[in-house]
Parts: sequence; C-alpha cells; structure tokens
Amino acid sequence: PSAALALLGSSAAVVVVWKWLGKRQVQKKMEEARRTRDEGVKKMAKAVQQFREQVPSVQTDAILSLPLLELTGRLREGSLSPKTVLYTYLEKALEVTQQTNCLRHFIPECEEQLQEIQGQREKGLLYGIPVSIKEHIGHKGHLSTCGLVQCLGTVVQEDSVLVKVLKRQGAIPFAMTNVPQSLFNYDCSNPIFGQTLNPFNHQKSPGGSSGGEGALIAGGGSILGIGSDIGGSIRLPSSFCGLCGLKPTAKRLSVWHTCLLNVDMCSHPTPVPCALGPMARDVDSLALCMKALLCQEMFQLDPTVPPIPFDEEVYSSSAPLRIGYYDTDGYFPLPPCMRRAVRETRGALQAAGHQLVPFSPPRIHYVMTELFLKTFFADGGRAWLDVFTGGIVDPSLKSQVNCCKIPRLGKKLLALILKPLRFLLLCKLENVAMISTCRSVKEMWNHQHEIEAYRTEFIARWRELQLDVVLCPVLGPAFTTGYPGKLLTAISSTMLYNVLNFPAGVVPVSTVTEADEEELKLYQGCCNDPWDQTLKQAVAGAVGLPVAVQCVALPWQEELCLRFMKEVENLSREK
Repeated sequence: PSAALALLGSSAAVVVVWKWLGKRQVQKKMEEARRTRDEGVKKMAKAVQQFREQVPSVQTDAILSLPLLELTGRLREGSLSPKTVLYTYLEKALEVTQQTNCLRHFIPECEEQLQEIQGQREKGLLYGIPVSIKEHIGHKGHLSTCGLVQCLGTVVQEDSVLVKVLKRQGAIPFAMTNVPQSLFNYDCSNPIFGQTLNPFNHQKSPGGSSGGEGALIAGGGSILGIGSDIGGSIRLPSSFCGLCGLKPTAKRLSVWHTCLLNVDMCSHPTPVPCALGPMARDVDSLALCMKALLCQEMFQLDPTVPPIPFDEEVYSSSAPLRIGYYDTDGYFPLPPCMRRAVRETRGALQAAGHQLVPFSPPRIHYVMTELFLKTFFADGGRAWLDVFTGGIVDPSLKSQVNCCKIPRLGKKLLALILKPLRFLLLCKLENVAMISTCRSVKEMWNHQHEIEAYRTEFIARWRELQLDVVLCPVLGPAFTTGYPGKLLTAISSTMLYNVLNFPAGVVPVSTVTEADEEELKLYQGCCNDPWDQTLKQAVAGAVGLPVAVQCVALPWQEELCLRFMKEVENLSREK
C-alpha cells in the first residue's frame, strides 16, 4: 500500500509539473508575441519621427480631416504625396493605439508598397490611400492569430485575394487591428493582446469582432478599413464607434486566404456565411472601396466571386424608394435611443418624398435559437473548443466555453429541463440554444433546408409589400467593456441578415441625449428579467455616444443598400 501511495503521489506531482510547464510555455509565447508587437510599434514611431524631421511643414490636421473622395483626388492630381499621407496616418495611428490598444501590429512592408505604387503607370482608384485590415485577413509574412495561442507560430504565406486587389488599386495596407479571441464575441479582447477600448469613452467597448478597426477609424488613425461579419462584426463596431459599415452579400467580395482557424467560418461551407466589407467615416468611402474591389483583378484571382462590377447608376440614383421599417424585432427590445433613431429617420425619409411601409420580420425567436446558433454549435461546440487547446480562454468567453464542455448527456438533460423556460424568457437563454445540436447528417441537411425555407418566406413577405429596402434598428449604443459576453443573443438585429445573407449597412444618425438616459431608467425590455437588466447596465452612461440605424437590401444589391445609406446619411446631416 505504501508503495502504491508513493507511486500515486509521484504521478500526481508529475501531472502538476507538466501542467505548470505547459502554462509557462503558453505565457512565454504570449510574451514573445507582445514583445514583437511592441518592437514593431517602436520601429514605426522611429520612422515617423525621421519623416517629421525631413518634412516638418506637413499640415497633419488638414490631411486627416479630408474625406476619402477628396483625399484620393488630391493624391491623383499630385497636390499631396502618398508618402506624406501614409506617414500622417501612421503618426495618428500610433497616437490612437496608445489610447485604445486597437492595433495588433503595423505592417512594415507598407514602405515597400509605397515605393511600388509610385512606380506604377496607372493610378488605381485607391492610389496612395493607407488602409487598415482586420487581423485575420491574410497578409504575407504576418500572423493571423485570432487571439489564439495555437496560431502564434503560423505565418501567412500569401496575401489574401482582398489584400492583393487593394494593392493593385494603389492602396497601402499599413496596420492589422485587434480582434476578440476566436472572433466569436462582439467585445474586443483576447489574452494575448488585451482589451481594445472605445475612443469616445474608454469605459466602453468598440464592439466586435472588427473592434480594432472600429476604434482605429473612429479615433482618426485610419481613413478606410476592412472588417468581416458573420453575426454583426462590421455593423456592431460601426454602431458603437459612430462609423459607416457595410456587410455585403457573402461572396460579393472574396474571402480566400482569410482565416487560419480550425473552425473556419470564412472559407468552409456554412449555411450562415462570412462576408468581408468596408468600414469608414462616410458612405461615399464605402462605395469607392466597393467600386475599387469589384474589378477584373478580383474576378480573376477568385473565380468563385460573381463577376458583377459596381453599378454606379444605381448608387447615384435619386428616385424615391419604397422602404419597409420596424423599430423592434420583438426578440430583444433595444434601448430607447436606438428605437428613437429609427422613428426619426423614418420621419425624415417620409418628408423627403420616400414611401414608408410598416414591416415585421417573421419568427425571430425561431431564427435565433433554431437557425443561427444551431449553425455554429451543430456539433455541440466541439470544433470551436478545439481552437482553445493548449491556450488561455478570455474571461468574456468563459461562460460559452464552459457550456460547450458539458457532456452530451448533460446537455440533453439540461435542454429538456430548460426548454419550457425558453418561451417564458422569450428565448434569451442563449446557452440553452447553444446546447441544441444536430445529431446526424440527416438532421444537418434538414437544418440547412430550414434556413433556405426561411429565406424564401422572408423574401416572399418583402415582395408582397413591394419593398426596395428596409430600415431597422441595430444594437447600441456602445456597451461597457465586459458586457457583450453576457448578452450574446442581444445581437438578433444584425444576426438576422447573416442568416438571410442580405447586404446590410449601418449609418450613424444621432447621439445619446440626457433624455434618452432618463428614459433608459424606465426600460424593462420584455419581462424586466436578468437579461433586460443586464442590457440596461451595459448601455448606461452613454450620453454623447453615437446612435445608428441599419439599412438592408436584397441579396447582390449592395449598390442599392449603399444608395439608401447615403440618403439616410444626407438627411441626418441636414438635421
């Protein structure tokens, strides 16, 4: 017995030491990644300083204040040089990331790209424009970590198609921006590179998962960025940070060479696909970016992208629109200021001569629990859990990760016990949804069929009302950091259009007022339950922060969606 006890004790000691060594190795990897990032920041700061010494008379504020269309004109005519513009934005980006931690790293090859474009015969549509890209969009020679330790050793071997096209059009990718761990969160935090903050209020989140982009552009450190969206990841940061952002129809822009995750939603077939899209300070910038990207170069590099060039005639049209509208989807009532934004925008559109028609999206509870979440957790979350192997889980994801770790039998029992409560609490029990799985290949096929059937039903209702576009709310204003992880299903307003694969964009139209804050105190949501109270806490203290609306069109009608966004933008600016 004593020998057995000694053996057991030594085995336990070996396990403890082994785990400690594993954790120490993980810590070393993360420290090395942070050190590499910090060294890159120092090198870029030194390069900016050298440029300032060579050209001390640069009018930084004047350059940073130029809209993208005007900046491209100045660059093409030669009154501004690409080098001056690049170093102006590099300097500003250094300042913004110091305040918000929005950058994953600078791209030192931007100086090579600068030399490259100056030798080109033809100037592309984005000639000389510094562009930031979300961290998981592949750039040759750099990491795409998604905030995961297991991705720290894998360097991208080739530019993504989107980056290649940006460069061909004369753009200069200069920075990669921070993301939440595994991209499955609409906050912006990971254990390697930390929490990104909202530039308007450092107690607030910039949104996610394109949160680094949102913070950098809103802070003035980038004029144009590229994000991705599979549940609202372009639109939510745009809402939280007061930007314009477009989620196109999936495959309108190439997603080749975008992700390195095992659970890769950007390149693997999925009924709810990922879309890449632009983020900027105004709608014209989004339109110019789409026009630049929808070119022969993209269609040749990725033959799976439909060869549909940008339709300038649709974007420039001024014909009255027939617009469906709603200010709540009936699933997760949004704060008073977001519903006010829809009502005020509806009134302005009506006064401008457009026809407004009430519209009610069908069966949102069913979409959330049976269609959207079941797509990602069809296997009970096992593939998602694999990406955390050997690493540290960010605190904002721990509740979801712990739920996925429940054994299958335990999930079935919990689902049976909690199923009645889903209707009592209006299906806000997000973890109940996450433990619903597809138990067979046949069930998975049926699930995909159900998504297609819902799209058909939704389009039929749209056609019945003869709508051109739809005006609806988007989640906001900016949440206090840490809260997005507690309210996964609050993003039903954006998730819906990922399931449908409709183009959808966000436009800021107002700011939170003192009156909104007072009205928030009376907010009870659906049932004044813990989820409603958590939402109330998440958005409190937001006076002065941006308030946005969402604009939607049918698939492949990005130009019409942008045209509608432009109309909303013009009316809100007049107001």
